[in-house]
Amino acid sequence: MSPDKLGSTFAALADPTRRAILARLASGECTVTELAAPFRMTMPAISKHLRVLEGAGLISRRREAQLRPCRLEAAPLKDVAEWAERYREIWEGRLDRLDTYLKELQTKETTHARKRRRK
Repeated sequence: MSPDKLGSTFAALADPTRRAILARLASGECTVTELAAPFRMTMPAISKHLRVLEGAGLISRRREAQLRPCRLEAAPLKDVAEWAERYREIWEGRLDRLDTYLKELQTKETTHARKRRRK
């Protein structure tokens, strides 16, 4: 995935309303009106969120008479997951080292506390 496409995906995911819309679409296709129902915002505001999601390739819309059903397009989410996966090994290694360090500190503290009690 190109850096620009990845950036637009992250930008779209940065907003909690858009993430909630995607969560709803994960259950299946629905109309703009259905998507707007749980939010206290105007239809133009919802439409703006949908345009951002559509521009990032996260949703697609089609015309069905008067309705505009929306559908989740998961490919960009897969690309984000693959991008993040490259960094998992780094973070797991750092967390493992932190865990080892904390155990060493705990062992030193326990040893030091025993020495103090003996005095």
